[in-house]
Amino acid sequence: MNILSPRIHRFLDVATVLLFALAPTLFSLAGTAAVLSYGLAVVHLGVTLATEFPGGPARPLPLPAHGVLEVVVGVGLVALPWVLGWTGAARTFYIAVGAIIMLVWALSRYRPAPS
Repeated sequence: MNILSPRIHRFLDVATVLLFALAPTLFSLAGTAAVLSYGLAVVHLGVTLATEFPGGPARPLPLPAHGVLEVVVGVGLVALPWVLGWTGAARTFYIAVGAIIMLVWALSRYRPAPS
């Protein structure tokens, strides 16, 4: 559908970093679920900072590659609770955030707008 511009997408990436960083406290995640959430905050921040968004400085990760990473992570996060046998808050959180990441991926414009 491509209705989210790269600028809005970058803002949503920062919001995602904050969500992952705060999730253990906000959603009472513990153990592996909490550690993974903190790790995902760091990784998502790194990917966002490494991405070359239009109008920004040159960076090593092209925006279309950023999109590929996001859809792979989204699918992985939805599958993770079943793979690890999680229930409760951890299961709900990871399925929801994976689905949201895939929705943002589906709605984002990863290629320059036609002139």
